[in-house]
Amino acid sequence: MKKLKYLFFVILIALFGVLNSCENIKNSKYITIGMVDGWAEDVAMTYVAKAILDEQGYHVIVQKASTDMILASMNNEDTDLFMGVWLPYTHATKVAKFPGLINLGTNYDSGRIGLVVPEYVPINSIEELNQHQEQFNHRIIGIEKGAGLTSGTDKAIIDYQLNYKQINSSTIAMITELQNAIKRKEWIVVAGWQPHWMFGKMKLKFLEDPKNTFGKAEQIKTYSRKGFVKDHIELAKFFSKLHFDDENMADLLTKMEDSKDKEATAKKWVEDHSELVKLWLDKK
Repeated sequence: MKKLKYLFFVILIALFGVLNSCENIKNSKYITIGMVDGWAEDVAMTYVAKAILDEQGYHVIVQKASTDMILASMNNEDTDLFMGVWLPYTHATKVAKFPGLINLGTNYDSGRIGLVVPEYVPINSIEELNQHQEQFNHRIIGIEKGAGLTSGTDKAIIDYQLNYKQINSSTIAMITELQNAIKRKEWIVVAGWQPHWMFGKMKLKFLEDPKNTFGKAEQIKTYSRKGFVKDHIELAKFFSKLHFDDENMADLLTKMEDSKDKEATAKKWVEDHSELVKLWLDKK
């Protein structure tokens, strides 16, 4: 019996140590940021934040996953941050499932989603798509299933009574199809968004959306787990100030797309924009 009591005591101490270690990690210099790999702006902003925080002595762990998985992980207090929340339209229903998450601030003000065609395609509105079904092969090239843009495209097909099917695979596959079609001067319509490097590399245009299915201007925001502000008040202030305008966002996305080492490119970008970073780190 004494041995059993001793064993129970040892286990209890060990369990307390594990729980205490978990709490210490949350309050330590280890920061976890969720990231959707393939989303150019999310990848770019995440690695910029990592480069800055690494310089401040933090250990940033980037966790690649889908939006739904990242939000659920933050809700469970397992992931600290996500810099890729699009509101008020794209991710509204996803964020609404987790009311405990905290909005730390806006990273970018001029986001937009919708249907995109090459500039040489002579139509300007979603309403015109049904007049050119054959040229587009009755297809809208989409991105991953489950993405907010994907559900928005499904809704557009219904709202505009389009005789089209959305083809979903991945963001990379969508861009590859777009690039190949442009090389051949073929008609193609894709589900796209801005900011994205493809608008700097290719001549593209959004189709007008008179029914406002895709909403108007979107903001990209940073959300955190509920306890993050309490655990890291100074970092919460930093993320509330981190903001990209159109010029520096376009510059960052172009450099990141041309890079084979995203982390190194982000670090160089941070070095080249030291005054901007200084404003973000200002603790006032």
